[in-house]
Amino acid sequence: MPLARRPRRTIDIWPGFVDGLSTLVMVIVFVLMIFVLAQYFLGQALSGRQKALDRLGLELSDLAEKLNLQTAENASLKADVSRLSEELAASKAERQKIDAWASGLSQDITSLIAQKDELEGKIAERDSQLGEERKLSSEAQAQLALLNRQLEATKQELARVVAALEASEIRDKEQKIQISDLGKRLNVALASKVEELQRFRSDFFGRLRKILGDRPGIRIEGDRFVFQSELLFQTGSADLGPDGVEQVRRLAVTLKEISKDIPNGVNWVLRIDGHTDRRPIISGRFPSNWELSTARAISVLRTLAANGVPNDRLAAAGFGEFQPLDAADTDAAYARNRRIEIRFDQR
Repeated sequence: MPLARRPRRTIDIWPGFVDGLSTLVMVIVFVLMIFVLAQYFLGQALSGRQKALDRLGLELSDLAEKLNLQTAENASLKADVSRLSEELAASKAERQKIDAWASGLSQDITSLIAQKDELEGKIAERDSQLGEERKLSSEAQAQLALLNRQLEATKQELARVVAALEASEIRDKEQKIQISDLGKRLNVALASKVEELQRFRSDFFGRLRKILGDRPGIRIEGDRFVFQSELLFQTGSADLGPDGVEQVRRLAVTLKEISKDIPNGVNWVLRIDGHTDRRPIISGRFPSNWELSTARAISVLRTLAANGVPNDRLAAAGFGEFQPLDAADTDAAYARNRRIEIRFDQR
C-alpha cells in the first residue's frame, strides 16, 4: 500500500514584514519630529543671539562716543598739565634765587652775631680783669691766713698721730710679751694635763691587765685595749654573750675605781670602737659591716653605762672593715681585724 503524503507546511512572513515596516515608519516619524523641534529651538536661539548682538552694537556705539569725549578731555588735561609744569619750573627757579639770597643774608647775620659776641667777650674780660686786680690783694691776704691756720692744724694732728703710734707700739710690745708668757704657761699646763692623763691611762691599763689576766683574745696595743670580737659576740651578732657581759662588767668596775682618783680638771672619755673583717655580712638586721661594728660598739657602751660608768664619759664609733690591723686575706688576719678597741682619751 503506498505511503500517504504529509501536507507541506509553509511559513507566512508577511505579518512580520508589516510589523517591521510599521516600526520603521514610526521611527522615521519620531526622528522627523525631533528634527522639526530642533529646528524650532535653534531658530529661537539664533533670534535671541541676534537681539543680543544688536544690543551690544548699540552699547559699543555709546562707548565709542564716550571714548571720543574722554579723549578730548584728556587732551585738554594734558594741555593744562603742560602749562602747570612750565609755571612750576618758573616757580622753582624763582625759589632758588630767593634761597640763594636768604643764604647770603644768613651768613651775614651769623658773621655780625659772632663779631658782637667777640666784642662783648672782650668787654667782659676787661671788666673781669679790673675786678680781679681790685680783689687780688684782699683775697691773697685771706688765703695766706687760711693756709697758715691749716698748716698749724696739720702740725698738731701729726704730733697727735706720732704720739698715738708710739703708744700703740709700746702696747703691742707689752701684749706680745704677755701672749708669749701665756703661751708658755698654756704649753706647760697642757703638758702637765697630757702627762697626768698618760699616767692615769697607764694606771688604767695596768689594773685592767691584772683583773682580766693574760687571756687569749685580750691584748693591749699602745693606747688601746683590744677585745677580739669572738670573746664578746657570736658571729654576725651585736648582742653580748654571758662571757662578754662579764668581761665588760669587770672593765666597768676597774674604770669606776680609777675615775675616783682622776682630778675633776681632767676631761677624760672612754671611746669604744667597733671593727669587722672585710667579708660582707648577710643579715636582714645589718645592711653592712658599718652597721654591725657600730651596733657592737654601742652594745658595749650600754653595758658599761648599765654598770655605773657615767654616760657623759662614754662614746662609741663603728669603722666597719675599713681600719684593718692585718691586710692579708687569711682567716687569721680576719680574726685579728674583728675586734673591739677601748681608748682612754681626753676630750
